[in-house]
Amino acid sequence: MKTNRLYIIVLIMFVSIIGCGDGGDSKSVPTKPTFAEHIAPILSKNCLPCHRENGAAPFSLEKFESVQKRAKTIAKVTLNRYMPPWPADPNYTHFVGEKVLTEVEIATIQRWVEQGAIEGSGPYVYQAPNTHRSNIRKPDFVVPFDSVSLREGDLDRFFISKAMVRLDRKRYISALELVPSRAGLIHHANGHLLLYADGSKLEPSRAVGKIETSNSTDLNLIEQLRLLPKDGPLPSRIHSAFNYLPGVEGIEYPAGIGVYEVPRNFAAVMNDVHYGPSDTNITDKPVLNVFFTDVAPKRATGELMLGTNGVSKIVPPLVVPANKVTKHVTRYTIDADISVLTINPHLHQLGKSFWAFAIKPNGDTIPLIRIPRWNFNWQYFYTFKQMVKIPAGAEIVAIAEFDNTANNPYNPNHPPKLVSERWDYGGASMRASDEMFQFILTYTVYQKGDEHISLERKK
Repeated sequence: MKTNRLYIIVLIMFVSIIGCGDGGDSKSVPTKPTFAEHIAPILSKNCLPCHRENGAAPFSLEKFESVQKRAKTIAKVTLNRYMPPWPADPNYTHFVGEKVLTEVEIATIQRWVEQGAIEGSGPYVYQAPNTHRSNIRKPDFVVPFDSVSLREGDLDRFFISKAMVRLDRKRYISALELVPSRAGLIHHANGHLLLYADGSKLEPSRAVGKIETSNSTDLNLIEQLRLLPKDGPLPSRIHSAFNYLPGVEGIEYPAGIGVYEVPRNFAAVMNDVHYGPSDTNITDKPVLNVFFTDVAPKRATGELMLGTNGVSKIVPPLVVPANKVTKHVTRYTIDADISVLTINPHLHQLGKSFWAFAIKPNGDTIPLIRIPRWNFNWQYFYTFKQMVKIPAGAEIVAIAEFDNTANNPYNPNHPPKLVSERWDYGGASMRASDEMFQFILTYTVYQKGDEHISLERKK
């Protein structure tokens, strides 16, 4: 205990002397920090998006009493940067909504706890963005999916699931946000929209809401989920319209970018929803938050996937022997100028590190993302603060390390055993105990000036 206290005091003295932290923060550590004046603003920006009522975290930090009760824990997990969870290296690239505490903020928390976690004057009231399980804003429309009951001891479970939507008129959708009842219940979900022509006669809306499968399968969704109209043409499809991974927050791009036009009748379909191993008995009630706009679609977005199930090979092949740490590379050369909005690195439980960049034809490097310590529990869709141009002829490179030793706390096998990609049902296995190596880029065709378009959320 004395050693920890001495370390904290030395850290505070050091930060006070230099008076700066990450990101060029020039503020010094307050002499007598209080919750109301100094701690609450730090939590509001970095912690409350999850630690709030209806948030993703298991408990709320919206009130002083809750924070005071956990003050020592907060000091510990922020000092070792376990919280807030942000795997991407902020010294390599920056993203919208990144949650990275400066050294001054960390030292302020340490000093506040050391001095007795004083509340201070002026009670702080956190203004949550809304109470509708969203980090964008209050949704315009909420689509419920069928609930899933999980049992303690369950291993991987997979579903395809649908929800029929009927609107009063044609609408434009600016964002879709899938939200489970609790963060981490869903390992991943990939969804699309089926758009029906006006006048089509549809099956009853609740007929067969979900089907459990043995893995992520390429079933005929239209037939299996009774999505075939009784009368009228087959529906058109918007592929990968919404996705989910642990830690993901909703994304809404600037006006007109990535907007979908939908008819009065459409279906939201999770053609691939994966629940990982469960440590409790719980029922998940996922919902899809829908956000409308009056701005018609101006620029479509596309998706480029490297690695597993993607356009590029993994070299060497993704086979990780027991008690080994291996490194693998996947690369792809693009043939047209693109503007990248969001990227998604994806590994499973053996992931150790991830690094991606692009090499221009002239040899210059475009940094994309670096994750020194992969965290299986926090896998984000990272949106750049401004669009990133990658010119035609550039090579996109992703490098991943995998740790199949007993030193990896996420290793599902004790003792370790050989793990690799597994291919069945026409695609790679998405079981958490198997491995994947993917790098997914959401982009739009480049237009002059894209580099200066902000992707930051409007307050």
